[in-house]
Amino acid sequence: MKIIPIILTNTFKDFFHSASAGGILLMVCTLFSFTIANTSFGLSYIAFWHTHIAGLSLEHWINDGLMAIFFLLIGLELERELYSGELSNLRNALLPIFAAIGGMMLPALIHLQFNANTPMQLGMGIPMATDIAFAMAILALLGDRVPASLKVFVVAFAVIDDLGAATIIALFYTAHLSMPYLLGAIGIWLCLVALNRLRVMKLLPYLLGGLLMWVLTLKSGVHATLAGIALAFAIPYSSRQEDETSPSHWLEHSLHQPVAFIVLPIFALANTCVVVDTHVFKEAFATHNVQGIVTGLAIGKPLGVTLLCWIAIKLGVCKLPSDMTWPHLIGAGLLGGIGFTMSIFITNLAFIGQADIINASKLGILVASIVAGIAAYSWLHWVALPKAHKRSDFR
Repeated sequence: MKIIPIILTNTFKDFFHSASAGGILLMVCTLFSFTIANTSFGLSYIAFWHTHIAGLSLEHWINDGLMAIFFLLIGLELERELYSGELSNLRNALLPIFAAIGGMMLPALIHLQFNANTPMQLGMGIPMATDIAFAMAILALLGDRVPASLKVFVVAFAVIDDLGAATIIALFYTAHLSMPYLLGAIGIWLCLVALNRLRVMKLLPYLLGGLLMWVLTLKSGVHATLAGIALAFAIPYSSRQEDETSPSHWLEHSLHQPVAFIVLPIFALANTCVVVDTHVFKEAFATHNVQGIVTGLAIGKPLGVTLLCWIAIKLGVCKLPSDMTWPHLIGAGLLGGIGFTMSIFITNLAFIGQADIINASKLGILVASIVAGIAAYSWLHWVALPKAHKRSDFR
């Protein structure tokens, strides 16, 4: 099977560099938040994020409002991948699709194995997602040791991963459902799609409609951030003008740095203030929920990604890009074990009002993500083949 050569657009390059730099900032913010939460200022720091504004806590506004912008960017990235990126050609798309499916199913099944028929089984979605920003940061640290195709592959399967996680949120983490509000949100989205079909290229109507759709989605009981992904697919995209005038491209390019340097760092500051001591640590890791999270992310993710890709390649359904090797693919699977943003996001939805379980789950996510990140960097640094690196034309 012939693999169509990968074309790296300017948008992808901009995204990679902003995501990688943002990932490093994300690490700093996480370390800061975790550290200050465990000092004498910890109670005041945590209380700050629970300050109520207009009926909702500051943390709630961040998780339901600010993160909608992150989901909008994820949707725009997926749209680009489908029209002119790695997923635009079926032969190129199959490998990251299989990687994403394997990387979602096995971690979920592992967590379910630990927690079946208990209230904790709601956490099975926690180890399913990949954190793009952290993964890109590690790839950036590796520089030319990894080929361009690996960077594109990781972005592609991570975006599909996040779409899968968003679907899981919609299907399984909706506490109550108001059909009038939901139908209203769908109606707004259909109007925006109609504007797209009429080739209305001004961005303002889509943004105003998206804001209204977000409010209606919030009222409906479905998590409001999903309005961001829906809005992305209503905004006009032109693959022939992808690097110039497409509204979708312009918005994606405009959101890269705000999301990488504002949205995700604030999310990290608000959601990683976990108070922990030796007793809490031991108690957390004695629970099946945390064991399922850590095992699912650190072991299930790389195993699921690698195994399903191996099966697909052996069956002749797809093949590795010419400058990627099996060690690269295994390294990509290890990167997938960095759950962080989406894993924490799903934790907040799975265990609403259960602060101790949420904190223990976050601790498990942090530990698993650190282990996966160190393992991925070490593996790709020492195992990746030099001759493959030299073929990379990624700049």
